[in-house]
Amino acid sequence: MTEFLELLRQLLIDPFGLLEALPVRQWITDAVNWIVGNFRDFFRTYVSPPVRGVMGFTQTTLGGIPPGLFLIGIFLIGWRAASWRVGLFSLIAFALVGFMGVWDALVVTLSLVATAVLFCMIIGLPLGILCSRSDRFANAMRPILDIMQTTPPFVYLVPAVMLFSIGNVPGLIATIIFAMPPMIRLTNLGIRQVRQEYIEAAVAFGSTPRQILWKVQFPLAMPTIMAGLNQTIMLALSMVVIAAIIGAGGLGLEVYAGLERLNIGQAFVGGIGIVLLAMVLDRITQGLGDKGPGQDRKQAP
Repeated sequence: MTEFLELLRQLLIDPFGLLEALPVRQWITDAVNWIVGNFRDFFRTYVSPPVRGVMGFTQTTLGGIPPGLFLIGIFLIGWRAASWRVGLFSLIAFALVGFMGVWDALVVTLSLVATAVLFCMIIGLPLGILCSRSDRFANAMRPILDIMQTTPPFVYLVPAVMLFSIGNVPGLIATIIFAMPPMIRLTNLGIRQVRQEYIEAAVAFGSTPRQILWKVQFPLAMPTIMAGLNQTIMLALSMVVIAAIIGAGGLGLEVYAGLERLNIGQAFVGGIGIVLLAMVLDRITQGLGDKGPGQDRKQAP
């Protein structure tokens, strides 16, 4: 009885001291080393080229546009997506970034974000649709999305560098993984929130499941899907800045270089450029969501 009480006392005072610590660090290290050793060639052969190709094409296209035409284009995009006020704000914001001397870095950052968001949409939209079609698949995806969304961004950088080396590609891969969950979650949520009577009406008129999805559910879910796109863009922008540590470049590199050299002016210029870019992208995507057909449904009596 005395030995039992002593054991109970030790459990209450120091329960972790009775057992050896689980070697979780070693398990994770061994798992990552196994993946790198067995799949590095696969990732560099089949994953890296399309990401690098899209990134190169986007950066070449955006970089080849004269700054004056670029400003006119961003004004027109903001005007058509939201309002003339958003268009004017976008023009002024981008012009201010150019006058601060970081226009090229802005183009690189915008290219990185656009590439990452494109892959997030290509992968995330189908997964979100599958989640809305199957509760079992949605339940299986939920813990995976939780891990993807809550893992600290810096954790993604180590395996990305081990698989793809230094440069834009590992930064983009880490950004895609980190920014994709809102696209999947809100696509699933938007489709599930479509009223049943709309679906029943489409069935009554002889629509196939595919027609119901693309002509009824998807348009009505567009505001929610656009909210997911908005969050994906914001997360991609934040991750692209962090990915500058491993050579992603852009405005994040300005911030990182300013921090490394203790140059507060350089760091603040990069930070202001990131803030202005984030505000422009946020206003434009919000405007697109507000003008979607699903928004008209929400405002209808």
